[in-house]
This record gives sequence, structure tokens and C-alpha cells, in this order.
Amino acid sequence: MKLIERYIFRRATIMFLATLLPLLGIVWTTQALSNVNLVTDSGQSIFAFLKLATLILPSVVPIILPFALLIGVTQTLSVMNTDSELTVLNAAGSSRMSVIRPVIYLAVGLSVLSFVIDNFVEPYSRVAVRKMIATAHADLLSSVVQENAFRRITDGLYVQVAARRSGGVLHGIFVADSRNPNFELVYYAREGAVDEERSALVMKDGEVHRKLPDGGVSVIKFDSYAFDLTDMTRTAGEATIRAKDRDLFYLIDPDPNDPSYKRSPLAFTAELHRRLSEWTYPLLFGLIALVVSSDARSHREARVHPTISAVGAALVIRWMTFYAGNSAEDSIWFVPLMYLVPLMTGALAIRQLASNRRLDIPMTWKEKLTDLMLRLRLVRPAGADGEQAS
Repeated sequence: MKLIERYIFRRATIMFLATLLPLLGIVWTTQALSNVNLVTDSGQSIFAFLKLATLILPSVVPIILPFALLIGVTQTLSVMNTDSELTVLNAAGSSRMSVIRPVIYLAVGLSVLSFVIDNFVEPYSRVAVRKMIATAHADLLSSVVQENAFRRITDGLYVQVAARRSGGVLHGIFVADSRNPNFELVYYAREGAVDEERSALVMKDGEVHRKLPDGGVSVIKFDSYAFDLTDMTRTAGEATIRAKDRDLFYLIDPDPNDPSYKRSPLAFTAELHRRLSEWTYPLLFGLIALVVSSDARSHREARVHPTISAVGAALVIRWMTFYAGNSAEDSIWFVPLMYLVPLMTGALAIRQLASNRRLDIPMTWKEKLTDLMLRLRLVRPAGADGEQAS
């Protein structure tokens, strides 16, 4: 690259990072806080929370990466135009490609990075997060760790303990089980603990109240009673792997016996085409940023700020592709739209840059009508009568 191209590349990269890091921090914080209850309820350390929060990052990066590039490029070129640097380059005979080329290099590099994260890093992190959540849900202690609070283990099953002692001993156990529609069971026990295999809650010195639909209640006292948790922990401990959790090679050739694939085969098709199209968004948004901000402008010229124009166009494009991707899970006819929107937008942007046209504010309808009437010679230009009289 030439010296001026390296200069623009460096400034655009710095502005891109200055935009990316705060956006990444905000989105990461909101995503991490949504799972903080999982860590606090299971009594795990801060390191478990940091691990969970770190695994969330790859799913966030591909979404905000194109917008960070868009804002970074438009801000860089807008500042250069304000400082008359673009005007000096134009007056010195430098071609517009000197401005376009470094931005394209940066956009292509980010597109490759987005492809790698979206297809290989993110699926691994998603599976790891789901396994962490499933493991925490499979542990009964993660649901009853809060003393003197009722916790729903599953539909129709609630547990409450008065105190939790060292060694996993629970005091003042209350269990309400209404999963069977034919009767309701209520367990009271002085103390108990979950066995080492996490398959049963062993309660000691308590009683069971069995209530029938006709209102009859029977009470049975016990010295020791094992409440079976096998089915519940087995179901909770299994992580459900969906289409978004699979890598690219699996999406290309999915297992026909996969339960998720059997339930929704179109979800796998839609996810595959999303992976093959969304990685190009950094390049597409880089082209949009160049269209709105790469030409030299006068400070007196009426103009909407390039960042506002670029972000508005990018949001419309992203909304259309999100809509097409979600709708493709129900209908295969939306798949072409996932490719058509970025291809048409990219083609229009390349045409605008190749023709060296400027993106101007459209004339009002009155100005357009006046211009049309002048062209048709229905209205003579102002001053025409005075010229004829003289």
C-alpha cells in the first residue's frame, strides 16, 4: 500500500477498535447478566461466571462487527473531510481508489474473521454454554441453595429448605409433588441430603401426606425415605443441541437421525444459508460507508451526516436479512432473499463508486416539478422577460 493508503488504513482501524470495544462491552454485559442467576443459584465461583461470560462473546462478535466497521469508516472519512484532507488529496490528483482501497482491505479481513468465528468458534462456544447450563440444572442443590425460599425444580415439583449445612446436609426439608394428577404428595423431613450419584434425595425423620382427589388425606411417618431424582436429573442434564450450535460441515451434511433435524429440517437449511451469507456483511457495510463518505465535500454544502445515513441504511438491510432468515425456517422460498438483499446492495454500492458519483440530498417534489416544467418549456426561467425587454 502507498503511504496515504497506510495512513487511512491505520486511522480507520483505530476508529473501528474504538467503536467495537465499547459496543462489545455493552452487549456482552447484557448477555452475561441474563445468565448470572445460573451461577449464583448453583453456588459456583466467580471463575465459573467469567468462563460462561467469555463463551458468550463469539455469538456477539459477528453481529456488531459490521456496524463497528461502518461507524469507524464513516467517522474517519468525515473527520478527514472536515480537516480538508480529502480535498487536498483530490486537488493533488490522487484517485478515489486511494481512499477506497485501504477500507476494502480492512473490510475483507474482517469478513474472513467473521466467517471463522461464525462457522467454527461460535458453535463450539454455544455447545459449551448449553452443557454448563444443563449440568447446573441437573444438580438439585443448585435449585435449593437459597434458604427459606420455594424453588420450582420442574412442573408440579417444588422444594424448600430451612438451612444448608456443611457436607451437603439440608435441614427443614419441604417437598410438594403434584406431578401425578391422581394424588398429591407433601414431604416433611427434619434433615436430608442428595446422594453422591445425584439420583435421590435421602430424607430422615419425617412424614408424607398423601391427598386424594376426593379430599382424603393419609399420613405416613418415616425414619428414612429416598425421593427418586433419576428421571428429572437425566432430562435436565442433557444439553439440547440445535441448528445454531452446529458447525458448517455438519450443516452441509446433517445426521438424518438427529432429533433436532427431524423436528425442524428447515431450521438447519436456514442456518446453513445464513452462515454462507452473513460473513460478507463487513465488506458490504464497508462499501456503504465508502458511498456516503469517501468524496470530498464543501463545509457549506447541505448534507446529512454520513454516519446517520450509513447506519440508517445498514439497519434496514440487517432487518430485511433477519426477517428472511427467520422466515426461511418455515418456508424455503425466503432463502433466495437472504442472498438477494446483500448482492443487490453491494452491486448498487460498487456501481456508485465505479461511476464516481456523489450521493446528494434528493430535491423536493416542488423542485423536481419546476425542473420538469422548465425542461418542457412551459415556464421560462426568471429574468427572461427583462432580457427580452432590453
